[in-house]
Amino acid sequence: MSRDRRVSVEEVRHIAELAHIKLTREEEILFTEQFNRILEYFSIIGEVDTENIPASYHVLDLVNVYREDEVQESLRDDEALKNAPEREGRFFKSPRIV
Repeated sequence: MSRDRRVSVEEVRHIAELAHIKLTREEEILFTEQFNRILEYFSIIGEVDTENIPASYHVLDLVNVYREDEVQESLRDDEALKNAPEREGRFFKSPRIV
């Protein structure tokens, strides 16, 4: 992205409408400035010479740590449900979502 590419207030307003977020005029201006600073930062990062740098997907050398899959005793139903706000028999009861 070139350094001259700027996000406009209209684009911020459009994104807010798509996200169903109501913004005040001051927030639109603030977010426009913040987006443009972020894009400027990415532009600066994009100029860094990475020609001889090997590609990496994580900054740390991560190694999966596995453990033996051992059967363990689980909680009894009454113990698992003791702090549940609602329960139905042996199950947690939650509000209907649909």
